[in-house]
Amino acid sequence: MMYYYQGQYRESETMHKRALAGYEKTLGPDHPETLGVVQNLGVLYQGHGKVDGAEKMWKRALEGYEKVLAPDHPDTLIVIQNLGILYQGRGQVDEAEQMLKRALEGYEKVLEPDHPRTLMVVQNLGMLYQGRGKVDEAEKMLKHALAGYEKALESDHPDTLMVVQNLGVLYYGRGQVDEAEQMWKRALAGYEKVLEPDHPDVLRVAQNLGILYQGRSKVDEAERMFERLEKALEPDLQ
Repeated sequence: MMYYYQGQYRESETMHKRALAGYEKTLGPDHPETLGVVQNLGVLYQGHGKVDGAEKMWKRALEGYEKVLAPDHPDTLIVIQNLGILYQGRGQVDEAEQMLKRALEGYEKVLEPDHPRTLMVVQNLGMLYQGRGKVDEAEKMLKHALAGYEKALESDHPDTLMVVQNLGVLYYGRGQVDEAEQMWKRALAGYEKVLEPDHPDVLRVAQNLGILYQGRSKVDEAERMFERLEKALEPDLQ
């Protein structure tokens, strides 16, 4: 895992595979320690863009955990959540929804409702519903996540602000321009406190606000946002 966090994926894979082979010999293929390495290999493959490899590892880990642990054990739920996020990123929305709803149901039983793991699943479900055009369900999930993050984290924590930003996208797409502006202005003010001026999240919200102001014929405000983007991107354009 140290190699993984340092971006040395080949070395990390070598160590994980060595550990896995040893655990399989001494503990068996379905021992929790063995399955923990399988789960970590899935994380490594996902981080390295090897999505099929990640899916294979996580499906194996899930099958094993279901044999030796409770269905709502945190280790089982993490794998379910990871598979849901994987399927969501690959556009397998039915499979993603099934996994995320299962993870949410489990987390709500074994963790606090405002635990960050629970809220992350709520947020992912909101984004999934938004992508499927289920706007009312998406808004419900995102508001739930926002209320939870505001309790469990600071109001300017990046996780909180990401939900605020996504709510702005939802409102803008639904034609609620005032609400969208309110969300994006809040997100921008928060990001400016905790992130660098040229961080992608800062620039994304500034771009969204520029487009919104342009559509409302607020020329000065739009120009200010687009000039900010141009200044931040100038080194990359040279």
